[in-house]
Amino acid sequence: MDWSDRHCRYFWRLLTNNARLYTEMVTTGALIHGDRDRFLQFDERESPIALQLGGSNPEDLARCARWAEDWGFDEVNLNCGCPSDRVQNGAFGACLMGEPELVRDGVKAMRNACSIDVTVKHRIGIDHMESYGELCHFVGTVAEGGCDVFIVHARKAWLKGLSPKENREVPPLNYPWVYQLKRDFRQLSVVINGGIETLEDCDMHLPHVDGVMLGRSAYHNPWILADVDHRLFGEPKELRYREDIIEAILPYVERELESGARLNQITRHLLGLYQEVPGAKRYRRLLSEQAHRPGAGADVLRAAVNEVMQLAA
Repeated sequence: MDWSDRHCRYFWRLLTNNARLYTEMVTTGALIHGDRDRFLQFDERESPIALQLGGSNPEDLARCARWAEDWGFDEVNLNCGCPSDRVQNGAFGACLMGEPELVRDGVKAMRNACSIDVTVKHRIGIDHMESYGELCHFVGTVAEGGCDVFIVHARKAWLKGLSPKENREVPPLNYPWVYQLKRDFRQLSVVINGGIETLEDCDMHLPHVDGVMLGRSAYHNPWILADVDHRLFGEPKELRYREDIIEAILPYVERELESGARLNQITRHLLGLYQEVPGAKRYRRLLSEQAHRPGAGADVLRAAVNEVMQLAA
């Protein structure tokens, strides 16, 4: 949440044509009672794209799934893994792992309401769930509702005692459980998530599962996505440079600024592009200091890239 917004996704799509992109989690209440256009708007270049929903009421989920299809999303994903206080108060997110029958009913309602893929993202357990058998019970029950794609964050979520940030780092990773899940549910597609930093990590996991989801690594070091189409999708290797990506996004930046966006709403997602490159610190500092100022334009982004180029020269 607050990371993979439409500006971020447009940027990521310039790096990879094939990876499926996911929206930040949007609650059913926000879509039903809020600014639906703001939450569902995306550039057609972002496809393939999935709308990630937070909610637990089957009728509301069905309504939002129908909107997802109407707006052109390729998939609608139900989040059963977010451990924040907000989702606990609303009884959705990771809380739903304790109510597999409700998730099953929600998935069934969504499947009946739309023809696009309905998927579920979840943890390997929560608080009291200690056994692999309980994870199997959750997946098997939800599959009865018609879900055949499960994206599994290979950590438990502790709803009491850990912050959302700690829940992304403190509970130990248990990749073998996810591998075993694929062996036990061969008819389902199992995608692994959690602690995956590099494409070498992806290569390690893919013999055991059907797919890999990257999160923080793709955000903090987005250049790793530039090799995804070649390494993971078998496309011919393309020689590209970070400056090519900046040139490609500049027309988008200018168009968005003319529509009322602020420069830092876009450039905050670009801060990691030059990760581990000489001059990266100067690039980040210039964007951080200048992009938030009133009237800041695309020239700020150009100047930040020039800082890197001058050092490289």
